[in-house]
Amino acid sequence: MAAIKSHLNTIANYLSHWAGSGAGYRSPHNAIKREKRCTPLKVTALLVGATLLAGCGSDSGAPTTPNVNPDTGSGGNTGIEYDGPPPQTDDIQLFKLNVWDNLAAPERCGECHGAGGQQPSFVRNDDINEAYRIAEPLIDLGTPQLSTLVSKVGGGHNCWLDSATACADIIEGYITSWASSVGTLTNEIVLLPPEEREVADSKNFTSDPGAFSTTVYPLLSQYCSACHAESAPLQQQPYLGSADIQVAYEAARSRIRLDSPADSRLVQRLALESHNCWSGNCTSDANTMSQAITDFIATLPVTEVDPNLVISKALQLGDGIIASSGGRVESDLIAKYEFKAGDGSIAYDTSGVEPAADLTLSGDVEWMSSWGLRLTDGKAQAATATSRKLFDLITATGEYSIETWVIPDNVTQEEAHIVSYSGSTQVRNFTLGQTLYNYDFFHRSSTTDGNGMPAHSTADADERLQASLQHAVITFDPVNGRRIYVNGEFTGDMDATEPGNLNEWDSSYALVVGNEVSSDRQWLGSLRFLAIHNRALSPEAVAANYAVGVGQKYFLLFNVSEQVGLSQAYVVFQVQQFDDYSYLFSDPFFASLGDEAIPTVALEGIRIGINGREAIVGQVFAALDTEITAAAYVDGKQDLSRQGAVIGLEQGAELDTFFLTFDRLGEHESVRVEAEPPAAQPPADIADQPSIGIKTFAAINQSLSAMTGVSHNTEAVLATYQKVEQQLPVASQLDGFLAAQQMGITQLAVSYCSALVDDTSLRAAFFPGFNFSAQAASAFDSSGRNQVIEPLLGALVAGEITGSTLANQPDPDTIRAELNGLIDTMTACGGSCDNARTATTVKATCAAALGSAIMLVH
Repeated sequence: MAAIKSHLNTIANYLSHWAGSGAGYRSPHNAIKREKRCTPLKVTALLVGATLLAGCGSDSGAPTTPNVNPDTGSGGNTGIEYDGPPPQTDDIQLFKLNVWDNLAAPERCGECHGAGGQQPSFVRNDDINEAYRIAEPLIDLGTPQLSTLVSKVGGGHNCWLDSATACADIIEGYITSWASSVGTLTNEIVLLPPEEREVADSKNFTSDPGAFSTTVYPLLSQYCSACHAESAPLQQQPYLGSADIQVAYEAARSRIRLDSPADSRLVQRLALESHNCWSGNCTSDANTMSQAITDFIATLPVTEVDPNLVISKALQLGDGIIASSGGRVESDLIAKYEFKAGDGSIAYDTSGVEPAADLTLSGDVEWMSSWGLRLTDGKAQAATATSRKLFDLITATGEYSIETWVIPDNVTQEEAHIVSYSGSTQVRNFTLGQTLYNYDFFHRSSTTDGNGMPAHSTADADERLQASLQHAVITFDPVNGRRIYVNGEFTGDMDATEPGNLNEWDSSYALVVGNEVSSDRQWLGSLRFLAIHNRALSPEAVAANYAVGVGQKYFLLFNVSEQVGLSQAYVVFQVQQFDDYSYLFSDPFFASLGDEAIPTVALEGIRIGINGREAIVGQVFAALDTEITAAAYVDGKQDLSRQGAVIGLEQGAELDTFFLTFDRLGEHESVRVEAEPPAAQPPADIADQPSIGIKTFAAINQSLSAMTGVSHNTEAVLATYQKVEQQLPVASQLDGFLAAQQMGITQLAVSYCSALVDDTSLRAAFFPGFNFSAQAASAFDSSGRNQVIEPLLGALVAGEITGSTLANQPDPDTIRAELNGLIDTMTACGGSCDNARTATTVKATCAAALGSAIMLVH
């Protein structure tokens, strides 16, 4: 009876965990709590503008949980045999499932922090209840990223991977899962007074390398170029030793500390990590590099702070309060890539779902300092063995989601694969790709072929894909089929193919990013985030994840106490590194952390300063004109604007120092004398431009596809297009047209017309009534000629079908005469043309018509 009761209690705990984990997603709103230096005040406010439905979970059920031994409660992740007493409470059981089972392995924390080992023994295997008691002070269930376990491993303590950041993210994920299952994840942001910094004169990098070329660069060129250069046999980013000094300078700037040369990354790599010491004495080499940096800094000009400005205190990004990334729907997450590492050849899967499908970088792939990968001529690919978990976990549910944050380089690339789980260009389980302005979704099922065709794409006219930061999500489930979401919204494109099932999936494929496994479907762009879920995210869940955003965000509290007459008054901005070159400042608000009543204070013209001077561009808030009042001060803050501004990065996220200036704040005013705009120059006298032009390569391809009804993805057509694409016009100017371009157009037209005529269904619809089986002598009688020529005219010349005509277009009778002359030439066989000549003549007539200047000129 005791054994049965134990089993029943264990099952009850599992059911409780299952129900709790599937309870739904947390609202992405970050609540703000303001605090004095010691005493918390119960004041909250929502910072995210759009209100989402709270409590609506994924519509696809509960997450997969580890298989558990009912006798011991031991999970399947660690291989550690738990032989202690059962968990005393549901919460302890959830701690075991989410945290203990994942950290108790010897290669993680078990070797040192188990029973009888080092304190704290939070993964002891003799008593889970005692392990829970010891772990509690090390874990913050309200804000998991602030947990001691996370910060300790993030600082380099016993990380089992080569990236301490990846280990910290994985542990944060375990704690987040536990917090979500017990409902304690609050995402509450506590505002605390930051460390005070005065706005001071500072040195800044110049745009020109200047003295860098004679101080630091000689060392980098001599000792680092064997690896860190574009021409190196084994290229490694960053290109510090590039033969192009401007490239080397740009790469080195973020690794030089102007305030402390000895703490520069270029020095630390030698002194602390013994990286490529050239003399054998790393300390000596580090000192040499430090001195070279010191000599370079001595040549830089000093930026003096304008004494007439009304300014706040100064802050660096690290002085900010981390804005919680909570609110994401991740209950069915099976792979996750945030690309935080910043260097190395591995992008880590930090989902915590084993085995980790880590991506190996190859080719020209750069790390982004704002978290991400920039793909120029390379890819990131997981091993087949670790990719197998995608097959196992997705086919188990029969549905999935691929969630990305992407920045396409352009809207001209075609057949470019962003994320793929495939074996070659001909076989795949799924692919998210790009064709011009469209997102493409290839998906293998019982109703599509082995290559995921027919593809499901966004509508051409909508131009959903843009060369900017976008949240792109594709989902599949057996009810709705394939769906595409862009920036949190369903595109409305309905899948024309029946959903089918995943019984045709292949477990031997590999996950690859930025290309195909065969490396011949290169995508050009940046990938900021990738998550794979083994459930189809609901529209509410997609919207929630979009609202959370991407990258790390901070709240910077700029002290303005002196100007407004309060003890702890701040203008607060939400700030994040937007990309490798800029910061995003958004959603400013006023907050007071003191107990005084809020006075009425005039506030006009906020400008953002960086490194001792106002930023040259991006001053969106300069037009702000408002008042801080007690009436507008609600829930501990007063919103000032919902806009955002992009400010250029200068010295790097670790060094750049920010401050605010005000045209007017309270009784303090900065008088600005606006410079007189330069007199307008007379417009240049240029020659008249023609009112007509020619179509460019992509438009030619689309026009031929539209006129013939042949898809541009047809294999033979696609092969021809890829062959002649570089030969086709790239500009619309008539005077730039070349004979070689006409030859490329002719080849492409012949390919489209051949595909049309060779497809019996397409040709029957396009040339109704024409007898392709007849010999040429009889096929091209007057009736047959009309059955060929008139459909071509209908596709080519406006008005031949609708009855309306354009003011300027070719004469249809002239076109008929030319095409009839071509047919005469093609069928002049003396009555002995073979049967194939009929189809060949139609192809030639089609190519001559559709590949002519009538199609090209517009």
